[in-house]
Amino acid sequence: MRCCTHARADATDPYVAIENIIGWDALTREIAEARHLVRPDPLDPVALSRENAPILREIGPAFVTAFTFGAVPACAPLARAVETLRNLADGRHKLPAAVPFGFVRPSWRQRIDRAGLDRRIFTFCVLAELRDRLRAGDMWVEGSRRYRAVEHQLIPKPVFAAMREAGPLPIPVADTAAAWLAERKALLARRLVEIEAKAATDALEDVRITEGRLRISPLRAITPDEAEDALALLYARLPPIRITDLLADVNRWTGFADCFTHLTTGRAHDDPRATLTAVLADATNLGHTRMAEACGLVTQRQLGWLSAWHLREDSYGAALARLVEAQHRLPLATLFGDGTASSSDGQHFPLDRRAQATGAVNPHKGSEPAVSFYTHVSDRYAPFHSTVISAGASEAAHVLDGLLHHGADLSIERHHTDGGGVSDHVFALCHLLGFRFAPRIPNIGNRRLHLFTDMRPGPTIAPLAAQPIDERLISDHWDDVIRLAVSIRTGVTSASLMLERLGSYPRANGLALALREIGRVERTLFTLDWIELPEERRRATRELNKGEAQNALKRAIFFHRTGRIRDHGLQAQGHRASALNLVASAIVLWNTTYLEAAMRHLERQGRSIPPNLLQHLSPLGWQHINLTGDYLWTDPGIPEGKLRPLRNAITAPDNP
Repeated sequence: MRCCTHARADATDPYVAIENIIGWDALTREIAEARHLVRPDPLDPVALSRENAPILREIGPAFVTAFTFGAVPACAPLARAVETLRNLADGRHKLPAAVPFGFVRPSWRQRIDRAGLDRRIFTFCVLAELRDRLRAGDMWVEGSRRYRAVEHQLIPKPVFAAMREAGPLPIPVADTAAAWLAERKALLARRLVEIEAKAATDALEDVRITEGRLRISPLRAITPDEAEDALALLYARLPPIRITDLLADVNRWTGFADCFTHLTTGRAHDDPRATLTAVLADATNLGHTRMAEACGLVTQRQLGWLSAWHLREDSYGAALARLVEAQHRLPLATLFGDGTASSSDGQHFPLDRRAQATGAVNPHKGSEPAVSFYTHVSDRYAPFHSTVISAGASEAAHVLDGLLHHGADLSIERHHTDGGGVSDHVFALCHLLGFRFAPRIPNIGNRRLHLFTDMRPGPTIAPLAAQPIDERLISDHWDDVIRLAVSIRTGVTSASLMLERLGSYPRANGLALALREIGRVERTLFTLDWIELPEERRRATRELNKGEAQNALKRAIFFHRTGRIRDHGLQAQGHRASALNLVASAIVLWNTTYLEAAMRHLERQGRSIPPNLLQHLSPLGWQHINLTGDYLWTDPGIPEGKLRPLRNAITAPDNP
């Protein structure tokens, strides 16, 4: 790779560059070692088909007979194989002479050729490939909602044409590919000149581009040493409180318990404490049986009834939106952020033995089956959306769902993720939908830039460039790209579903490839900003740290059963995630309210905390909150519009 980069930069013969830089003997040894290290396909179709022969014989033909499948032209061989398998449902045991074989993945063909093709092997290969093509959308099930054709999941073309004619479309991009390409070309050309000029004069802060390699120094800590002691004075004034009383306080301020209405009557429960107890049973992972024993207010049966009739995803969403909006309106919250940025990250929760069959193992996060609660957090520390995903699933597919469907009155313009949320498709859709995607990309120095074909970067940037942008691909599929973005914006389809399917497509799919090319343009522009602007790097780190601190608070709340989830169903797991998010948001709102009161109290005493220290304040502390023990509800007798008395602390306690 380095040889080709040098040859391209210097416009020399690549073979000469190989000889000068690495040498042919060394290159041959490297290739041989790479071939030795390549891991073969771990699945053996012959062995698996023999081990599962009874299941394949009974299930295979019956499965394909039960459904009607459609396919794109590229999957015609597989469609013929499915039809062949369907014909075996009448009891025949032998395959026909002209059995379709072209759909079998290349890594399996040699093994099957050596073993000989029989019905068991053929059935296994058909079902395995059919599964992958259904996930990708290359094949679909007629009448299915989840496995529909991608074309059927978008706005119908006549409707889209009428929307376009009426205009404007609800996305902030040019209507034509030519206009979009011209604007992005001009911007990218200007940014290349600016970065090249700064690199030539060594004016890029903490950035070095030498020998075709980009190196960015780690960020230096900018939190003053005295900030921790100064801010601990505020937490020392916060009154100690049970989590039940904290929820009762927040409910008196916002009435968020009223959002948990009955499924059929639409009325809130007569006793909001009972509803909040059911929420706490999920949020703390205590469960209905043990919560009934610990609170004495409701029975296990009553908690089950409340959970079934009052606790739903829409009611959780409405209650969370009310808390987020209340916290964002507080004056102190404006010191945390301007309210236009957010971040998202997944938090790993292992599954209890009884539920492990429903989970997946992510080797990067542990060796046990688990699920992940993927949460969006605003720059003011308010968690405004959460969803449950498989521990082995891509986080990138779920980035946009939280930004589009949170329900709160937020104006998010900028979003940050870590490496798990990064993909070129996410860059593209964020741009098309009007969000600034600013992730912290791991090993960004190893990522290549993608420029337009007619661009000639300077000697510093040229070695960082890779495959040029395919403008024709974008132009040919621009209408489909815009229709996809409008379909997601208007809620016709979800971003997560489309990203999962487009990410699984074969390379021949034009829409997926065009979206990737747009994402490469946006990722290149973002990378240039990342190189030039240290504040870009600091801001991403700062916002992601807020999400990580939020995870620590949630670990403290979700402590029963050592944080293991026992629920089998996705809906029950979703209730756990939503309840945990809601209680964390209530703590953030309560802490922000009382920290502001403590700050005003210190100001009246002439002990104001400097603004440069207040910007490091976080409302995520829980040292003063009793999260365990008996979950009792008390009446503090606080007058309307008043707060609990602050502590007259002399020394500050340790604060997490």
